Order: sequence, then C-alpha cells, then structure tokens
Amino acid sequence: MTLHGFTLTAEGPFDFGDSLRFVEDWPATSALPTDGRALRFAYCAESDWLPIGVRVTAAPGGVEVATTRPAGPSIRGEVARIFSLDVDGAGFAKTAGADPVLDDLRRRRPGLRPVCFWSPWEAACWAVIVQRSSMLIAARIKQRIAERYGTRLTVDGQPCLVFPPPVSLLEAGGLGLPAQKEEWVRGLARAALDGVLTTEHLRSLAPEEALAELRALPGVGPFSAGLILIRGAGAPDAFPGDEPRLFAILREAYGLPEDTPPAAYRGLAEAWRPYRSWASFLFRATSYGTPED
Repeated sequence: MTLHGFTLTAEGPFDFGDSLRFVEDWPATSALPTDGRALRFAYCAESDWLPIGVRVTAAPGGVEVATTRPAGPSIRGEVARIFSLDVDGAGFAKTAGADPVLDDLRRRRPGLRPVCFWSPWEAACWAVIVQRSSMLIAARIKQRIAERYGTRLTVDGQPCLVFPPPVSLLEAGGLGLPAQKEEWVRGLARAALDGVLTTEHLRSLAPEEALAELRALPGVGPFSAGLILIRGAGAPDAFPGDEPRLFAILREAYGLPEDTPPAAYRGLAEAWRPYRSWASFLFRATSYGTPED
C-alpha cells in the first residue's frame, strides 16, 4: 500500500522518543506495533470517520508522518493534536520555571508533551469502559470491540486494529460491557455524530464550558470529562476539577496535607496557565505517579 508522507514541526522542545516510550508503557496503547523507532496505528479520522493508518517517526524538530490515504489539512491537524504538536510549547519552560516542583519534572523530561487518544470519541469510550475496571481488562474489552465492529488496516507491513466509528456503535449490543455502559456508549456515539463530542467543538469552548458540556453526556463524570478534554481533544490549558489520583500525586509532590480541598489544587494549577493540561500530564507521567487513565 502506498504511503503519503508529510512533516510536522514542533514549536518549542519536543522529544518523539519520549512520546514513544510513554505509548509503549501505557497499558491502553502498549500493544501497538512499534520497534522503538516508529509508531504505527490506525483510527477513524474525525474529519470523515473513515479509517486511516499512520506511521510516525522522529525528524529534526518534529516528526515524519506517513498515512495510508492522502492527508489534507484536517488529517494533518488530527495527527498534530495526538502528539500535542498543534500547540506552541515554547513558553512552557518559562511557565514551569515559576514553580520549582514542576520545573524539576520538566527538566527531567524536557521534550515530553501530552500524548492524546486518536479522537475525543475514542477517549470517551475508553473512559466508560475503564470505569470500575482495571486498565488491562479495559484494554482487552476495547480490543474485542474493535475486532467485532471495527476494521483492520496494514500500516507499513504491520496489522493495526481500528476502533469503530460512532455510527457503527449507535445500535450495537454485545460489547462485553454491562447494559448501562453499553447504553452510555450508544449515547456517546450520538453525541459524536451530532458534533458535540469532537475536537473542533470542544476546543472552541472555554475549558470550564467544555468540561460542563462533557459532564452532561451519558456516563461522563468529572474525572471522565477531564480525560476527554485533555487527552481526547488535546486542550492545552484545562485542569480537571475533581480527580483523586492526580490530587494524590500533587499532595506527594508538594507535601500537602491529606485533607487539602479541591479548591487548593485548582489554585495551585493557576500558576501553570496556559499549560495546565501539560503540567498535569507531566506529573502523571513521571515518578510522582503513573498514567493510569
């Protein structure tokens, strides 16, 4: 299959190798075909919900991308969002420098940017699947859904599963989930097709508005809303309002008492603007904690 290539350049520090290590270590993506130099994956593009295969390798100052079909501006934007290359990161060092704890993390992993789900739709489905479940079990369920309702593409000689587009799950049953979760997935499919659960819509709103809209979707609570906005839509400056695991990481990092109220964490994150999402991701991806969601 002919691959179509293009280059994405980072504004500010970026280390594709560190992004690749994150993908290899994270249970939700650790099964993807990678040889330590290239990442191969396939997904349904938000621009048309048709499958596309992608190979990404390091390039000076960014990445080289090859796709299984021609990539116009929408596809290029989607791949850039996945690696947070659609955000100017040149100011992150200065922002982190005002917070010695955050700056220590940034210096240890200076080129790591948030690695996102292939789309907010996939992030939302993951958020529902993983509720009250382990990451490993959730990953297997998500893979079985892709095997039954999705497709398979060969990317650079490697087979890749494609998680199904929203239309394929509108009436789907037998997902291997409790009945309530299956109903939630169908509701999320409707929201995606209506344009609500999309990067374009979510990034057009102020973060607080986007989080509120997401919390109104079926099966989406405060934790899931933050996951979808930050790791799905790739919003660079959002802070989840109620995420116990992140709060625990921050308590350890800053030596805060156990009874620290949520408002205090939000106040702490104010100093990270306009990179609150990046800072939160960095805390979760470093020695203070593991990226468990």
